[in-house]
Amino acid sequence: MAIKQLTVFVENKQGELVNITETLSQNGINIRALSVAETQDFGMLRLIVNDDEAAKKVLDNAGYITKVNEVVGVKIGDAPGKLSAALAVLDEKKINMDYLYAFMARTEKHAYVVIRVENNEVAEQALEAAGYHMITQADICKL
Repeated sequence: MAIKQLTVFVENKQGELVNITETLSQNGINIRALSVAETQDFGMLRLIVNDDEAAKKVLDNAGYITKVNEVVGVKIGDAPGKLSAALAVLDEKKINMDYLYAFMARTEKHAYVVIRVENNEVAEQALEAAGYHMITQADICKL
């Protein structure tokens, strides 16, 4: 049930993020969530988009280095303490988290969070057992 995340290796120079987002826009690809981590020379842009295969293809054709990973998407209540409670579920099961970020869109009562862990299936089972709902690729297309 994991969702697809596109990672783009980006040269850390003025205009690169604009080039990437414009390339996606021109090809009808909608960004649902993103995270940028940078170093002095390069950065990693992580994206959840409505069409990961098309996004990878157009960015590869534009000369970017891309990779598709599976990550966990979880719907949590949009109130203080709800993220902490979800993360506690993973901690109790000794599931290490590499990183997380939130979706740009949210519903009236929920926030969507992307979590990178070593074993998506184990993390999803733990979260579902605790009453959380996983985000699917179909959910992303509906946003």
